[in-house]
Amino acid sequence: MVSKTKANFIISLQKKKVREDEKLYVIEGDKLVKEFLAAKVSVMTLVAKPEFLNSLPLFHKHGIGEIIPASYDELKKISSLKTPHNALAVIEMPEVKMDFADLKMGLKVALDFVQDPGNLGTIIRAAAWFGIKNIYCSEDCVDVYNPKVIQASMGAILNVKVFYTDLVKLFEKASENKIRIYGALIEGESIYSHKLGNQGIILLGNESKGISEELLPFITDKIMIPKITDAKSGIDSLNVSMAASVIFSEFTRSKGRLL
Repeated sequence: MVSKTKANFIISLQKKKVREDEKLYVIEGDKLVKEFLAAKVSVMTLVAKPEFLNSLPLFHKHGIGEIIPASYDELKKISSLKTPHNALAVIEMPEVKMDFADLKMGLKVALDFVQDPGNLGTIIRAAAWFGIKNIYCSEDCVDVYNPKVIQASMGAILNVKVFYTDLVKLFEKASENKIRIYGALIEGESIYSHKLGNQGIILLGNESKGISEELLPFITDKIMIPKITDAKSGIDSLNVSMAASVIFSEFTRSKGRLL
């Protein structure tokens, strides 16, 4: 049974300030919870229907701070979803520390003022799929621990580190080290003809405003996804998370990194 105090606390974690103060966030869903348990992530509280708890291997239960059997109605009260799943867990935030030396190794992603939780979650998922391990978000991007971001990432957050930082300072450091910055722009060169490298930072901008003016001078390579259709209306641009997937894929393909 979920106590009123515990229920109110879990609900409060839907707010960014509370998450930051407590260094905790919530994940929901049978598959997601099982993936986090398998990854041996620090689970503070697991709230789930008895049948879900009974389905867990015994070793998955070791290390969980608190296990609370709950009914569907109890899960519904504390869930951020319209239709709750069979399990919900409170997770301890990992400590992530930026190391500028990482910029010199492989491909990274920088996101400028991405606001939609679904977009951020999908970009994290795409980055994990293509082996990109670091994402640098501007400080005004949506919170990575927003429940909708976690839901959209579908567990990929386990494989990608997300940092919040001043992108101007980050790019100044990158420029000093001659690291290429690939900016996704409408007027860029087609990614299918542009010479793409194995290293660098892929910069993606806001859903409606694109890349901020202050970041444009740092871009060394202007790239774009060409529009092939001849449709005159209804398709004026790609969603930023869709664009990210296409760009990540082309970087991988062009360098022969596909297995």
